[in-house]
Amino acid sequence: MTDTARFTAMHEATAQDYEIIGRHEEVFAAGLADRVLAAVAALGNSVGGYAVSRLEHSLQSATRAERDGRDDDYVVACLVHDIGDTLAPNDHGALAEVVLRPFVSDRLAWIVRHHPVFQQHYYGRHVGLDTEARERYRGHEWFDDTVEFCEHYDENCFDPAYPSSPLEHFEPVVRRVFGRVPRRP
Repeated sequence: MTDTARFTAMHEATAQDYEIIGRHEEVFAAGLADRVLAAVAALGNSVGGYAVSRLEHSLQSATRAERDGRDDDYVVACLVHDIGDTLAPNDHGALAEVVLRPFVSDRLAWIVRHHPVFQQHYYGRHVGLDTEARERYRGHEWFDDTVEFCEHYDENCFDPAYPSSPLEHFEPVVRRVFGRVPRRP
């Protein structure tokens, strides 16, 4: 018995091939929390110029949410909301949303997806962006939730003196959230 599928084109595959692939996918999926934690850690080496690293920004966001009594899903959303910065700097919220969506509520996924345009409210005037771009979403059921996310867990998380928890502190909650059976679209 082989541990590798034998087909060279998908139309040639057999049920046995997909059983083999399925076993490999199960093992790979079990490592998702490790890859998410690595993506957060990689923010320590992303874009500079801020008073804190993007990693520290994410740690501050998650720490503030945890200290405010937010649930596990919200804390993890805060921790990973900027993981797209390294691979999708022009639409980082979309990348983070795709990673989170199978494991959190539609509301949290929407907040993470749209937080970049809501953040423009705070800095857009300095870089030629529309500070009121978020207004196109006014009336959406999660508009106020996204404003709150940005106000309490994003725009204010650049403080070098803030005592944030280290990434290792969040490992158990990341494992709980990403250890769930994912929702299918």
